[in-house]
Amino acid sequence: MLEVSGLTKKYGKTLAADQIGFTVPDGKIGILLGPNGAGKSTVIKSIAGLVRYKGSIRIQGRDAGSLEAKRCFAYVPELPYMYDALTVREHLEFIIRAYHADVSEEEVGSLLNRFELMDKQEKLGNELSKGMMQKVSICCALIIKPRVILLDEPMVGLDPAAIRTLKEIILEQKEYGGTILISTHMLEMVKELWDVTFVMDKGRIIGTYPRETAANKDLEELYFSVTGQESGSDLTSKPVNAACDLASTGKKRPLEWEEAGRDRAGENGIGHPDSKTVREAGKDRR
Repeated sequence: MLEVSGLTKKYGKTLAADQIGFTVPDGKIGILLGPNGAGKSTVIKSIAGLVRYKGSIRIQGRDAGSLEAKRCFAYVPELPYMYDALTVREHLEFIIRAYHADVSEEEVGSLLNRFELMDKQEKLGNELSKGMMQKVSICCALIIKPRVILLDEPMVGLDPAAIRTLKEIILEQKEYGGTILISTHMLEMVKELWDVTFVMDKGRIIGTYPRETAANKDLEELYFSVTGQESGSDLTSKPVNAACDLASTGKKRPLEWEEAGRDRAGENGIGHPDSKTVREAGKDRR
């Protein structure tokens, strides 16, 4: 279960998240929606432990900052990051050791096979395409058998076969009683997955909609009816890489990016723990 209560985050004088609260129960898939600038990224980074915030975030009943919570939590970021000097296989081995995960060779092989990575095991991180990096990022999250999974635009960069595989795995995690929260603009990709949808705008949750009470509306229809946006704008448009967009225009990075970097220097992209967390986890297990 993922529980968020009173989540508030300011960047300077800008209130990016204002008393955000929602719950995704065990065995359910939550979808976090909202136009650009709604505050979704702030919520995602807060849950993942990448920025400081006010309020409460609990994972399986434990404070999100505790080692117990981190051991059962996985995060797949929008922009995957690989270590240049590690192979695909070494990335997985690093995660398994860092989390002290009980994973068999057969389970590793099965996961690699499902994402068509078996023949890419010896490729280095700097040799991978964006789509391959995304697959490795997803595998690194799944290999620890998390109880709660946070996915930020997980299907961007994936080929159709990998998207189908990821959807199958998400539904399997739900069947096993896992908790899944997906933040996405690609409504078409998650329309058959969701159990509850949270719509954000201007730093607030403006609507919470369990599927069974959504009056047979599909996800796109529900979103536009709540936000008042016209169909075809924002969420149905092709996702844009913000970093590339800013680079092409020559604009300064948003204050949010600067403060997020100060909040957690050395953010790693695939959900591995930072070095302090790894050391503490090791001490705790000894």
